[in-house]
Amino acid sequence: MNYRHIYHAGNFADVLKHAVLALIIEYMKQKDAPFRVIDTHAGVGRYDLLSVQAGKTNEWQGGIGRILGPDAPPLPPDIAALLAPYLAIVREFNAGNTLTAYPGSPELARRLLRPTDALIVNELHPDDHAELLDLFMRAAQVKVLQLDAWVAVKALLPPKERRGLVLIDPPYEETGELARLARGLTQALTRFATGTFVLWYPVKDMPPVEEFHVSLKNLGLARSLRIELYTRAPDMAERLNGCGLLVINPPWTLQDQMQTLLPFLSRRLANGPGGGWLVYRSIPLHAPRPS
Repeated sequence: MNYRHIYHAGNFADVLKHAVLALIIEYMKQKDAPFRVIDTHAGVGRYDLLSVQAGKTNEWQGGIGRILGPDAPPLPPDIAALLAPYLAIVREFNAGNTLTAYPGSPELARRLLRPTDALIVNELHPDDHAELLDLFMRAAQVKVLQLDAWVAVKALLPPKERRGLVLIDPPYEETGELARLARGLTQALTRFATGTFVLWYPVKDMPPVEEFHVSLKNLGLARSLRIELYTRAPDMAERLNGCGLLVINPPWTLQDQMQTLLPFLSRRLANGPGGGWLVYRSIPLHAPRPS
């Protein structure tokens, strides 16, 4: 309940998470049938990068600032194409090549959805929930909830459209959060086995991350994709060295997209020696470990 994303908005982890979220939504829009996006840990929806809180860490400067900031080198054409849906929304919040604001996942999703699609945003923190209510007051296709995230997952699945994307992005304030994530995913899949789930997790050092993925093997996640980005060697438990996304029932295009995007992000967003990336399906697809 103490976590506030304003201190971290627009950092390297947001760049990866939101780029992937946008790619999945764009893929789902290829079918006419409506779908629902459920954001279980929504935050406030938009962030002021010039605020006192954001200025205390300036994490955005090592994330979106290196992609769209005034001193950022131009993007290669293939990277620009992959990031286009995501960056189009970021640009809507900013004039020219300045960066003063950043959209959170609720705003990113809402602006990418069609009128026939639906969005549910859930946020337990009372102040952040109040901001979400104000933000989406007139958005007919958006419903704002204030529940424990795992209670929300149980209550909202399966969606009535029978097509959906569930983003689960806990703050990881307490020990054992990865184990809780694995248990929650087990329950969610019993309710919505065909849904697309995107689970974000931090990477500090590797043993807890590997233990998390081992715990998931019993679920038989044949259609899953493990995506990780390290901005420096993942060998210190005291700091955030990278992040990961586990995508259940991913679009078939996502594997190739990540194999193009991740090498670029690992270079552009590097924050020290030993960075790298990996993409796994049920067997390794490509996995240059940090050196």
